[in-house]
Amino acid sequence: MYSENLLENMELVEKTRESREKQQLPILNEKKKEKLLSSFHPDYRLSGFRALRVGVNRGDRTVHEIADLLEAFSSFDYREINFEKPDLETDVLVLGGGGAGITAALFAHSAGAKVILATKLRLGNSNTIMALGGMQASVSENDSPIRHFADTMVAGKFQGRRELVKAMVDDGPSIVKWLLDLGVNFDRDEKGNLLTKKAGGSIAPRILSIGDYTGLNIIKILKDEIRNRPEIEILEFAPAVELTTNEFGECNGAILFDLERKRFVLVKAKSVILATGGSGRLHIQGFQTSNNFGATGDAIVLAYRAGAKLEGLDSFQYHPTGIVYPDHMVGVLVTEAIRSLGAHLVNSKGERFINELETRDVVAAAMIKECEEGKGIKTPSGRVGVWLDTPVIEERYGKGFLKKKFPALFRMFMRVKINIEKQPLLVYPTLHYQNGGILIDEKGETTVKNLFVAGEAAGGIHGKNRLMGNSLLDIFVFGRRAGLAAARRKYNEPGKQTLSHLERYYQELKSLRITTVAKTPRIFQEYIVGD
Repeated sequence: MYSENLLENMELVEKTRESREKQQLPILNEKKKEKLLSSFHPDYRLSGFRALRVGVNRGDRTVHEIADLLEAFSSFDYREINFEKPDLETDVLVLGGGGAGITAALFAHSAGAKVILATKLRLGNSNTIMALGGMQASVSENDSPIRHFADTMVAGKFQGRRELVKAMVDDGPSIVKWLLDLGVNFDRDEKGNLLTKKAGGSIAPRILSIGDYTGLNIIKILKDEIRNRPEIEILEFAPAVELTTNEFGECNGAILFDLERKRFVLVKAKSVILATGGSGRLHIQGFQTSNNFGATGDAIVLAYRAGAKLEGLDSFQYHPTGIVYPDHMVGVLVTEAIRSLGAHLVNSKGERFINELETRDVVAAAMIKECEEGKGIKTPSGRVGVWLDTPVIEERYGKGFLKKKFPALFRMFMRVKINIEKQPLLVYPTLHYQNGGILIDEKGETTVKNLFVAGEAAGGIHGKNRLMGNSLLDIFVFGRRAGLAAARRKYNEPGKQTLSHLERYYQELKSLRITTVAKTPRIFQEYIVGD
């Protein structure tokens, strides 16, 4: 339920709706986009960044929160671990139980490898289940992987690695077929064809979705599939706290921490796949986040200490439409599909100020500009946002449309007495995605041999801005590729497990006189675990 001052400003949204419907706001030219981004997008705020002082990316620019994460010691004392006697041994160890991790485990198992999957939370509890809008894949007649490639490169400001983008878009149609074969029911039109929608920054309708539960529905299917393969051992509430390496610096396992029994579990493996997600819960530059509680950047800490090169960790995606009211829902995402269907972004004067189908970075920067220039709407707790006029969609497509197309969104807001058919939502950019990560090749392998990465932890794919729907595609594409490639290492001799890489890393920190009270990997933020 809205407060009186918000209801008062909302009247202006209603009064200007008819005139706004007649407006055609142009897409900005490149010069105007660059000016907007450099003035208002968080990635351009110099005060938010510094150079890394340690490791293979020493000298590279990243945000303070990531630098703090990487320039820290572990809170764990590993001296009690007997590295001569691992608790478990396997061909492939998958770390992470979201869409990328489950996909990697399924394909590695299908290729004949013995697989263990360990995850910080419960299987499936990840950012994947929060993917509302859908997945990009060029499956319609008027589309092609080439067009998808072009959209992705443009959105990423040509900073994505061409070979990785090509792998992702080329595999898209076959990944859709794989998901359909598993039983995923993407939405279809009245003729039974797959229904595709157009996303911001795309030249063709390419988004496949399942209502506004796309990620959640897919995870349900994947969980059923992996549960039907009892040979895959699943360890829940067992986050990885360090990787192990042999005398050649090759990855050969990991140390897990059993959260329930409070003890280490040493796993020896011929290859390891990191799929533990991104870092939204670091609240970079103080932003609210849409991310799962487990997204604390564990993968980049573990891989970096082991010597893996990172790429693009100076770029993060701030999804334009994160909720700022009511307070207990701050950061919760409103799917981009709402804007794709014509919802307007409206400032406190009742004006549209940006074409809502610009790429996410441009829309987010435009919203921040309005708020910083005094044209935002202030909530009772002091937050600021702009209106997302959802009733305009209802008026355009007819009564009941929003409830039918976005049942989860409709129900979520009805619980707080906000009817999105009649009332707009108050939104502000929310930290949504880590555009960079651990550099991989087309097989998903990092610069550390036998260490693979899939999902948001991977770097090099999305450049400086990810296109909507490409994250849901990349987790399956590179989950599959990493699973198959890792399985082919099952004849490896992993060698003796050591933490030599960690000792070298600590020595480097000490030699540079870097001292910090921070301990990493963080596992959970303090507001989750308390004192």
